[in-house]
Amino acid sequence: MRFLGAALAAGLQLPTAALASHGSQKPLGDDRLDSTPATKGGKQPNIVFILTDDQDLHMNSLDYVPLIKKHLLDEGTLYKRHYCTTAICCPARVSLLTGQQAHNTNVTDVNPPHGGYPKFISQGLNNNYLPIWLQEAGYNTYYTGKLFNAHTVENYNSPYPAGWNGSDFLLDPYTYNYLNSSFQRNQDPPKSYEGFHSVDVLAEKSLGFVDEAVRADGPFFLGIAPVAPHSNVESNTLGDDMGDDWGNLPDIEEFAKFGPPVPAKRHEHLFKDVKIPRTPNFNPDKPTGANWVRLRKKLNQENINYNDHFYRQRLRTLQSVDELVASVVERLEEHGVLDNTYIFYTTDNGYHISQHRLNPGKECGFEEDINIPLIIRGPGVAKGVVSEIVTTHVDLAPTILNIAGLPHRADFDGEAIPLSRNDIEDTVKTRHEHVTVEFWGFAVSEGGKLFDEDEERLTLNNTYKGLRIIGRGYNFYYAVWCNNEHELYDLSTDPYQINNLLHPTTTKPKTLLGVEFHKVIARLDSLLFVLKSCKGRTCVRPWEALHPQGNVANLHDALGKRFDVFYEQQQKKVRFDRCELGYIVDAEGPQFERDGVVYRAGAEGGYKRGGISWSEWT
Repeated sequence: MRFLGAALAAGLQLPTAALASHGSQKPLGDDRLDSTPATKGGKQPNIVFILTDDQDLHMNSLDYVPLIKKHLLDEGTLYKRHYCTTAICCPARVSLLTGQQAHNTNVTDVNPPHGGYPKFISQGLNNNYLPIWLQEAGYNTYYTGKLFNAHTVENYNSPYPAGWNGSDFLLDPYTYNYLNSSFQRNQDPPKSYEGFHSVDVLAEKSLGFVDEAVRADGPFFLGIAPVAPHSNVESNTLGDDMGDDWGNLPDIEEFAKFGPPVPAKRHEHLFKDVKIPRTPNFNPDKPTGANWVRLRKKLNQENINYNDHFYRQRLRTLQSVDELVASVVERLEEHGVLDNTYIFYTTDNGYHISQHRLNPGKECGFEEDINIPLIIRGPGVAKGVVSEIVTTHVDLAPTILNIAGLPHRADFDGEAIPLSRNDIEDTVKTRHEHVTVEFWGFAVSEGGKLFDEDEERLTLNNTYKGLRIIGRGYNFYYAVWCNNEHELYDLSTDPYQINNLLHPTTTKPKTLLGVEFHKVIARLDSLLFVLKSCKGRTCVRPWEALHPQGNVANLHDALGKRFDVFYEQQQKKVRFDRCELGYIVDAEGPQFERDGVVYRAGAEGGYKRGGISWSEWT
């Protein structure tokens, strides 16, 4: 089986004392519509970006971090419908720092040949991502913690990550070893911190960079990336190129030992009676999902007990992150710069434990894996607010550039997130309502123990394209797998995604949204057809690609009867020609840019029941 290598690993830290002995979105403003971000004294605002690893939203991790609640949730806005677009570490982080979908960065895995730091370099992204752009705007940039997978003690300087005035990176193969981490500062050689808790080491380095940034002349960006609450991984590989031979992949357990995350000693006694929330999709009696997920056996009690322990360990490791956040906020306040600093808090992807009978892991399109925390506080940001507008990881780079006063880039696949109360309210009706979800390759059981003798830790054939769409009166997840199985969940009536309406054994509803069921499916499939290979503005406004006349802006508009033939008969359908471990275009079936059609207007302003190819239109 295939090995994730060092890339599947991702941390925490000790007390300081212990270690010492413009975009398409309207701009930000103070609860007003303004043309520039709200700043203090006319100075460009500072930006602190805190990125955890594998943190969940749907298992209520935010209920167990009181300092984050005090300093961020109560002082800022929680974006309840924030989504990653690829539910695994490296692709998610590259999308976050470039503002592009994984199918455009072509960093789709955690290891070479399709992912990891070497792929980031070979794609030319090291000179075209967030810190480079911020430096061009006069920002000093700093980063500490995990950057990308397969960024190792051997390749850290070939080349160095560009764009940082100061850096101190966690490196593989020690990234996910909580008590044996290695950091690499600026252009110094790597240094081992064996015996110290990774998040505590990181907290000390974070505070040092705050001090350094404040002393320097100009605004600053500081990225802080603990590995908590990722599983603990003891690895003996550097995440080398594993190739594409599906039938000859090594056993992952020959190279890495997985286990629950390791909390700092001061936290290991907490939450002794806490269990994973027993939601309806927790180890359900009947199988759910599609493809390999639907073949999962029900978990036994020993397995469930272990998974509850794994969950508690995640909550315990997050306590160090909670302390880290408080210490950074307090240090910013001590320096007198907190009021002119935006603080972002999010994670690379979500996580599941026992939902849909799945052992600990990610890589799926379920809400547990893709719907994740995003909290923002700063000048003009609404306080104590929970927003339900749809936001994604590819919206974050546009948002940060907007704060810095930089223009929107044409190659962004997202749009800036509204931050003030007025801006949020103003964009509710105009903001994009969809998320492009995509994945290639494998799914991994990270729990450390397997309780079924037939279970394999690594599951291949986990390549799929999905669409999450939330609008007035509808709430769907639609996906097509590389074996061409389909999924559809109506989360308005099935919020835990138990009933796949497109599974052959499911009784399909006759109508949906007031029309025949198949008509809705045709529209969703066409929308996914555009999004699965979209670029730039088309990723934000996909209905414009299907209807260049501009008369369709959402799913409701697209359901007009006059479009039935166009969607049901003329438009190509999403399908794969074969399963691959990475983004290989000739495996992914028809492409909208080459094979798709658009709905065209007639000579007198009416509409013809004919289409014209996208390439011909453009």
